[in-house]
Amino acid sequence: MSQTFDIAVIGATGTVGETLVQVLEEREFPIGTLHLLASIESAGASVPFRGKNVRVREVEQFDFSQVQIVFFAAAEAVTHSFAPRAQAAGCHLIDLSGALPAEQAPMLVPEANAGVLATLKAPFQINSPSPCAIALAVALAPLREVVSIRRVNATACLAVSSVGREGVSELARQTAELLNVRPLEPRFFDRQIAFNVLAQVGKPDASGYSRVEKRLVDELKLVLAEPTLKVSATCVLAPVFFGDSLSVSLQCAGPVDLAAVNAALEAGEGIELVEEGDYPTVVGDAVGQDVIYVGRVRVGFDDLSELNLWIASDNVRKGAALNAVQIAELLIKHYL
Repeated sequence: MSQTFDIAVIGATGTVGETLVQVLEEREFPIGTLHLLASIESAGASVPFRGKNVRVREVEQFDFSQVQIVFFAAAEAVTHSFAPRAQAAGCHLIDLSGALPAEQAPMLVPEANAGVLATLKAPFQINSPSPCAIALAVALAPLREVVSIRRVNATACLAVSSVGREGVSELARQTAELLNVRPLEPRFFDRQIAFNVLAQVGKPDASGYSRVEKRLVDELKLVLAEPTLKVSATCVLAPVFFGDSLSVSLQCAGPVDLAAVNAALEAGEGIELVEEGDYPTVVGDAVGQDVIYVGRVRVGFDDLSELNLWIASDNVRKGAALNAVQIAELLIKHYL
C-alpha cells in the first residue's frame, strides 16, 4: 500500500482554501485523513472532497499532532496565531499568507526554484508567494537563459477575489445595483468597483506602496535569487471576479533576441505561449487552468534592450492553491 499523509487545511471555507481542497482531489494527492479548519464563525460548514462532505472544524481546538502537513490558506494573523503550534507538533508548513519571514520559510515556486528544498531540513516551513509573484516568476524563470534582466516594471490588474470572498460579493452586488438603476452605496470597498478601476489595493504605507506591491517586489527577488534586481510594481483593482492580468516590461543588459525569447517561453514549464497576432485574457483563457498565459511578446518600440509581455493567470488556482499543492508534491516525492 502506498504511503498516505494526514493533512490539515486552515482557511478551508475561503476561496483559496476551497480551491486547494479541489486541487488536492484532482491531483490525487495521497491523503489519509483530511482535516478542514477555519474560524469559529465558519466552523460547522462542509466542503466536498472525494464524493463526501467534510465538516469544517474550529482551528482553535485542533490538535496538530494528528497531521503531517498543514496548509495555511487564511489571513496573516491566523498564521501568526497557529503556526507555532503546528511547528511544535512537528508538522510541515506551507503558508500562503506571507506571514512567515523568508529566513524561516523560503519562498518557493516549483517551476522557478524547486532546488531550494534541498537546502532545508525537516520539519519543512515554506512560503507560497503571492499570486502575482508566482505568475511573474514562472514567466521570467526560463527567460534568464536568453536575456540578462536588469529591471522589471510590472503593472498588475488584480481580480476582486484577491481580497477574498467579500470582494467577489461586493462586485456582484454593485454590478446588480447599477444595472437595475438603483443608487449605489459602496460597502466593502471605499468606492465604486463595478465598471471602474481602483488605483490601489489596500492602504499604502508611508512610502506610498501597498502591502501587495511590496510583497510582489520582495518575493520575486527571493524566488529568482536576484537580491539586486530592480523591480517596480503597481497593483490596481479591476472589476473582474477571478484572474490577474499583468503588463510587464523588462530592461535587459543588451539587445533582445525575440526568437530566442519565444523559444524559451514555449519550452518553459507552466507556461502557455499565445502566438503572435493573438493575446490571452483571464476570462477566455487563464481562469480554471494550471498554467499562466503569456502573449504580446515584443521588443521595445525604440529600445532594442526592452522586452514587453502580457501575462494572464488564475490568481486563486494557479497563483495560490496549485502552487501550494505542487510544493507539497515535491516534499512527499523527494523529502518525506
